[in-house]
This record gives sequence, C-alpha cells and structure tokens, in this order.
Amino acid sequence: MKGEILKSTLDALYESRSKVHLANDPLSFCHRYDEPQDQEIAGLIASSFAYGNVKIILRNLEFIFSRIGSSPRAFAENFEPHKGLKLFAGFKHRFNDAADLCALLHAIRLMIADSGSIENFFRKGISAESANNSKAMEAFAAAILGFDYTPVFGSRTPPKDSYFAFLFPSPASGSACKRLCMYLRWMVRPSDGIDLGIWKSVNPSQLIIPVDAHIQRICTLLGFTSRKQADWKMACEITAALKKLSPGDPVKYDFSICHIGISEGCSGTYAEMCRQCPISGICRIGSK
Repeated sequence: MKGEILKSTLDALYESRSKVHLANDPLSFCHRYDEPQDQEIAGLIASSFAYGNVKIILRNLEFIFSRIGSSPRAFAENFEPHKGLKLFAGFKHRFNDAADLCALLHAIRLMIADSGSIENFFRKGISAESANNSKAMEAFAAAILGFDYTPVFGSRTPPKDSYFAFLFPSPASGSACKRLCMYLRWMVRPSDGIDLGIWKSVNPSQLIIPVDAHIQRICTLLGFTSRKQADWKMACEITAALKKLSPGDPVKYDFSICHIGISEGCSGTYAEMCRQCPISGICRIGSK
C-alpha cells in the first residue's frame, strides 16, 4: 500500500508540472529551437553550465545564446576558436570562463565532424547489456577531454589553471555527474512538453537521475536514499528506488521533484509551504 501511495502521489506531481517551472530551468533554452540538431547542441551547452544559482545560470546562458543566434548547429559547424574568444570575451560562470566555453564549442564541432551529431558520438560507448549509461558516459567524457585543444588554449590539453575538465566529470571518479545525467534526460526521455525525446539510440530505462542539492534533500526526505554524499552511488540508489515505481522510465519524476526545491522553495525543514506541498503526505517532514 505504501508503494502504491508513493507512486500515485509522484504520478500526480508529474502530471501537474508547470510550464512556469520550465521557464525557470536551463532546459528552456532547448525549447527555443524547433530542430533536433539545434536542440541537442543547445542542451549540451545549457547543461554544462547548469551549476550554481539558477538566476545566474539563466543570465549567463542568455549571454551565450544571444550570441549563438538562430541555429546552434550552424554556429557550431562554423565555429572558429579565435573568433569565439573575441565574441565571448568577458564571459564568466563561477569556475569557467570564455576559453572554457570556446573549448566546449570546439569539442562540439569536432563531435559533429566525427560522427554527424552528438548522439552518434555518444552512442559509440553504449552497451545494450548495461543496466545504466555509466560506461557510455565514461567513454564520452574521456573522448571529449582527449580532443586537441590547441586552437583554444595554445596547447593540446587545457592548461592547469583551466576548469574545462570540470564540465565533463566521469562516473569512474565517483562523481554524480549531475549535468551530464541531466543532459541525457533532456535528450532521451519521451517527449512530454518538458523533455525532448530526440535521441532514439539510448534507452530511457538506462538513465540515472541527476543529483543536485534539491534532489539530494527531497529524495532523502522521501526515503529514496540513506547516503549522505551526493555522489554516483547516491544517484544510482535513488534511481533504483524510482525504478520500482517506473521501471522503463525511472527519471520521469526528476523535473517535478527538483522544482519543489528550485521553484517552490523547499528547504528540507518544516515551513508554511509544507501545508500546500503536493508531496507532504509522503515526505518525512511534511507528513509530521
């Protein structure tokens, strides 16, 4: 009975997701474009810088996309690092700067030249037998970091003071890889007005939930994890719990759960908002 209540509550939460929440999410930048080839590029850029304060994330992404223009695909295909360094001069998002952004755009251009799309580049590491995408994610991150970045940095590898590698952590390191997991969710989950469903070579059942501070806090309150550190093991533990509710689409609840924190202000302690919270009946705080 408890599992049935949990599922019905989260299903209702999923169905009630608001487009207002989408406007407060980096994913909204993908929805500016109609073509899948533009959306997958916009998604990798938006997800890569989706860390920190959401208002600052949206502001800095607006800076990037205002300069990219009407077709991220066309921009990436024709990207020249020496021009990009001038175009994006002054860009700064916490650890990352204009050179890191240009390195990302350079990497996207190389992926397209190599495989025709980011999806085709990613699928090289996919194993149909794998329970999740961890090996494909490891291969994807390693391949990107293995590109020649001389046109951007003046050396094949980024200099020691660069934070470009921060954009592509690997599950092998134990990182939760929140941003790459989020990007995969955007691309892979069935189109539902929020996620795009444009990648067909990845199975939604293999996705791992993107763990940020909101997912860590709220999923702990829902009893989906007992771990204290927001790492890859926590991401897999939460995903395993959600798989019991939705075996073929375990991360379907990610967006709606996360925005209880991002957009609705859940802090993990009892507050007046708990009275109106749609999951208060199954939350350890709200149910008390």
